[in-house]
Amino acid sequence: MNTEQNVDVAVIGGGAAGLSAAITLARSLRSVIVVDAGEPRNAPAEGAHNVLGLDGVAPRDLLATGRAEAERYGARVHEDRAVAARRRGDVFEVDLAVGATVRARRLLLATGLVDELPAVPGVRELWGGGILHCAYCHGWEVRGQRIGVLGTSPMSVHQALMFRQLSEDVTLFVHTMPDPDDDAWEQLAALNIQVVDGTVRMLRTDGGVLRTVVLADGHEFAVDAVTVTPRFIARSDLYEQLGGTLTEHPMGAFVATGPKGRTDVPGVWAAGNTSDLAAMVTAAEGAGVEAATAINADLVTEDAAAAVRARAQRYAAV
Repeated sequence: MNTEQNVDVAVIGGGAAGLSAAITLARSLRSVIVVDAGEPRNAPAEGAHNVLGLDGVAPRDLLATGRAEAERYGARVHEDRAVAARRRGDVFEVDLAVGATVRARRLLLATGLVDELPAVPGVRELWGGGILHCAYCHGWEVRGQRIGVLGTSPMSVHQALMFRQLSEDVTLFVHTMPDPDDDAWEQLAALNIQVVDGTVRMLRTDGGVLRTVVLADGHEFAVDAVTVTPRFIARSDLYEQLGGTLTEHPMGAFVATGPKGRTDVPGVWAAGNTSDLAAMVTAAEGAGVEAATAINADLVTEDAAAAVRARAQRYAAV
């Protein structure tokens, strides 16, 4: 990549939201560069679900196809990490780890989020496999199996209820979650969800396959899958460097946006899990398209205003 690139729009993040935005912008003949560090959040999963026409597609295959489509329309995808961002007059400058700088009139942050997982041995190792968090993304794959819910927050009861829809064998391990209220206890009892007190020490595996939940007192419970509720924290370094702040949420922190992804920082949009902690693949794709249409409309207005000024200057010079 050249030391400096000048484009209409820099898209930071090459996931579902970023690539969808890049395609939409490139189809409107905007010059676009996508900067992607190559670390998709859903990479550990075997497949992405609820993707119309492509249900179960491998996440990296989906992104590879998306990259090819974006490049076919003229967008450039650059594998690198954006490490700094600042405003210089009417443009943004984004520094990349390789040492290059991208200069763009508008900026779309589609950098996703970080899953802050419980510090229980086995959780991170099995994340995306035997360890799940979304009933819609992976619940079908564990239907009818023995499902454990690792209690870490008030949302853990809701998670137990969600997975009870998919299996009659659901166990809620209280672990570090607060005590359920009376209504929650009634729901758990009515649905025959077993509740186990005590702290979870580890998840035991055999050949990389989840086998049991092990409590601090040594008791073990056989399971086929365990669900957890991480804290979801949007990747916000660039946004904060530009003067933005994250918005707190019971489940984590995100970049708040207005209609079609516009942030509080002029000229900056956000889409996907950066601004919606619960967005699945297709929701992120839609948000990327919406943000792209808003960015293009903003540039159309700016270009028209510039043309009017230029025309007036030409006539004034006659």
